[in-house]
Amino acid sequence: MHPIIEQERAYGAHNYEPLPVVLTRGKGVHVWDEKGNQYIDMMSAYSAVSHGHCHPVLVKVLVEQAQTLAMVSRAFYTDKLGLFLKKICEMTGQEKALPMNTGAEAVETALKAARKWAYTVKKVPKDKAEIIVCDGNFHGRTITIVSMSSEPQYRAGFEPLTPGFKQIPYGDVGALEKAITPNTAAFLVEPIQGEAGIIVPPVGYLKKCAALCKQHNVLLICDEIQTGIGRTGRFLASEHEGVKPDGIVLGKALGGGLLPVSVFLTREDVMNVFTPGDHGSTFGGNPLAATVGLAALDVLADEHMIANAAEMGEYMLHQLQKIKSPLIEEVRGKGLLIGVSINPRYCAARGICLRLMKEGVLSKETHSTVVRFAPPLIITKEQIDFVIGALSRVLVEVEAEIKV
Repeated sequence: MHPIIEQERAYGAHNYEPLPVVLTRGKGVHVWDEKGNQYIDMMSAYSAVSHGHCHPVLVKVLVEQAQTLAMVSRAFYTDKLGLFLKKICEMTGQEKALPMNTGAEAVETALKAARKWAYTVKKVPKDKAEIIVCDGNFHGRTITIVSMSSEPQYRAGFEPLTPGFKQIPYGDVGALEKAITPNTAAFLVEPIQGEAGIIVPPVGYLKKCAALCKQHNVLLICDEIQTGIGRTGRFLASEHEGVKPDGIVLGKALGGGLLPVSVFLTREDVMNVFTPGDHGSTFGGNPLAATVGLAALDVLADEHMIANAAEMGEYMLHQLQKIKSPLIEEVRGKGLLIGVSINPRYCAARGICLRLMKEGVLSKETHSTVVRFAPPLIITKEQIDFVIGALSRVLVEVEAEIKV
């Protein structure tokens, strides 16, 4: 075993199963291992590196702010946070924002806001607030969040679980309608399910859900941690159907691939349920995070990354769909969030990822059946062609070995 891998496995918890590659450097869409081998990063750290690795503008503002004022608690005002919050509210059409660090923290913030809004504004009886979620969801890994997961491994051994959640099938408007009661506070949903295997719901699904939520005075909260910040070819994936959610959760790419930045956004009457002491975060909204977050939004617009995600995503989806292989069951996605479903009768998706690594392409399997392609939004047609060529060669190799 590689000594660096052996050391990490010896001293670290085994809650991940990385591919056997040791990365030491990154720039743009590329990363390099300790031997100098170059790879195209088709993961983007689950969309956290949407701007590309070590974007020079973002690194510059990070360094300058770190040398000026990096961290004070929210016990004081700073000259950076207001600028960031104003920008993100304007870009999402929301009225208020609450900054946190990780996506899971922002989801927890949304859950707290929804419950308190239900009790104080909607007048749901004490301890009766319900939040509806979807089968196959992934919103993080805190105990409360795994309590609403349908994945047995995420829940097993972490009981007792947090009550107050209802699970319904994803993409089923009728199921949502049946699940709503007078005690329903919110419907929390991913516009496209990422960890479930890049599951794209039927056209019109989110729009119909929004109408149902409005009709029943239920908050529609969209988790856009993976799908937002341009990933699907729009700033928010919910924009594809012209939907303005009551609440939005953002993270990952908001930190420009440099540090954790997340935010929960909503309208004023929902955010106003929070009073001093109700909620907080030592690091949330710190000057360094606010500065990088603001720059990440500016760079996204200045360098036309969203338009590139739309154009290159359409091109890549088309090129992938042209590959004829019995190993591929389906290709699905939107923008630069694409999943290639591998037929488990023939091989596991991890085997495809290991072979792609040898071809200079890094990806990761999802649920052992899907190869994920979610590169930085700056990827070019030539780089996509390189990936398509690599995947085609890998599929031919596997087909020959198993004699399909």
